[in-house]
Amino acid sequence: MPTTEERINQFKKMAADDPKNELGHFSLGRAYLDAGQYGEAVKSFEHTLALNNKLSKAYQLIGTALLKQDLKNEAIDRLTQGVILADERGDLLPRNEMVAMLKDLGAPVPEMKASERKIELGEGQVLDRRTGQPGTRLPRPPFNNNTMGALIYANVSAESWREWIGMGTKVINELRLPLSDPQAQKVYEEHMLDFLNLKDLWEEQKAKP
Repeated sequence: MPTTEERINQFKKMAADDPKNELGHFSLGRAYLDAGQYGEAVKSFEHTLALNNKLSKAYQLIGTALLKQDLKNEAIDRLTQGVILADERGDLLPRNEMVAMLKDLGAPVPEMKASERKIELGEGQVLDRRTGQPGTRLPRPPFNNNTMGALIYANVSAESWREWIGMGTKVINELRLPLSDPQAQKVYEEHMLDFLNLKDLWEEQKAKP
């Protein structure tokens, strides 16, 4: 397994080679957070949101990094924004985690309306977890219809899946992942779940008896 410093350098290169690579900046933020470099983590997550402001998990991680720097008011602002966004998108796990963080800080929790959120889907459409909008349903589940494939089929549009195929190739090349190695396969899957905004659903799926 690469060291924390090696991971930071890998993701730095990924982000530098493709400045619009939101996954590269998000992964770099995670690596900085793990390394205790909280200021740099905030910068990377903010860059991620500049590229994709719908990534609710980034708000939670920014809040975490800000709190590590004793920047309580700034953390509350970002967490409040994150709760509102996550609620609008139906990202319930990060929403609930950010609500718990706000309560621990003694901060007010914004009104939530997830139960009122209704999006009409046409024939052959799916509500895409990455975009929060309807998209074209995949013709069939990937990965031979295993559990993860079924999860992707139910929650990811064909458009977002095509984006991931391109991004996944970059992940493999930049991180030099030999997918015959189970550990490398796990790293690949973690990036895929982050990019498609499926990590919370996957964790819920694995927790089922």
